Amino acid sequence: MLRRDFIGLASVASNAAALLPRGQSSLLLESFMRRPSSEYADINGLQLYYEVHGEGPPIVLLHGGVSASEVFGQILPELAKTRKVLAVHLQGHGHTKDINRALRFEFMADDVAALLAYLKIPKADVLGYSLGGGVALQTIIRHPAVVNRLVVISAAMKHDGSFPEVNAAFDQMNAHASQIAANIKGSPLGQMYPEVNWESLLRKIAEMESQDFDWSGAIKQIKSPTMLVFADADSVRPEHIVAFYKALGGGQHDAGLDGSLRSQARLGIVPGATHYNILSSKIVPELVSGFLA
Repeated sequence: MLRRDFIGLASVASNAAALLPRGQSSLLLESFMRRPSSEYADINGLQLYYEVHGEGPPIVLLHGGVSASEVFGQILPELAKTRKVLAVHLQGHGHTKDINRALRFEFMADDVAALLAYLKIPKADVLGYSLGGGVALQTIIRHPAVVNRLVVISAAMKHDGSFPEVNAAFDQMNAHASQIAANIKGSPLGQMYPEVNWESLLRKIAEMESQDFDWSGAIKQIKSPTMLVFADADSVRPEHIVAFYKALGGGQHDAGLDGSLRSQARLGIVPGATHYNILSSKIVPELVSGFLA
């Protein structure tokens, strides 16, 4: 992996504004700094931080690696118009302090299920992006009874679903964690979350993302309506996107003139987007809102 690739990764990781709509970065950062309604839940050894926005049927939002709920600056306000949005800060991210526990999709999924039990919410929609997409998938795999509808944005169901260079970057990230952490510390993201141990978090993410996994068998058993959303220039390979959709029952045959033969799975491709800026697209809230409705 070339040095410039790591510098680029450090830049994306350290600049929260890059994931927010152009021209709205400062306003959104200020809005999230206020955090009008937030709580901590004492679960699984964590003081799990979560925000509550809006009223209505519940939906859980699960952010990507390094960042936290600020990445949902486009989607969250739209969903909060008609729903009770629970924006969770996963282990070691944002305002949820890390504990002496490895970072694993499975552990964080158990945290999500425990939060819903803590809040006495029997069932909720779940939306996850990137790392949070993996957590969302493990939530429905391990706790299917608590998930109503599932939205997975830019996440793979197998380790080799991402392009080789993406996995190679994670394999080597540990060696560059100190440099990337220093960049984040002085960034807007670092100012939002000064309590985060960035180097430790990066090392834990690198170790987790370097683990081989294949969830395709379990994904074929998912019964809940599921939507996949990817960028047309995603970090996930196009072939894997199709395989993922087919594992959910989509793309098996013609849907018929009236669409009655289509599966309950949905697939959205966002044009002109990448894995790193997909959440800033205005198309994503439209896709998600339409599916959840």
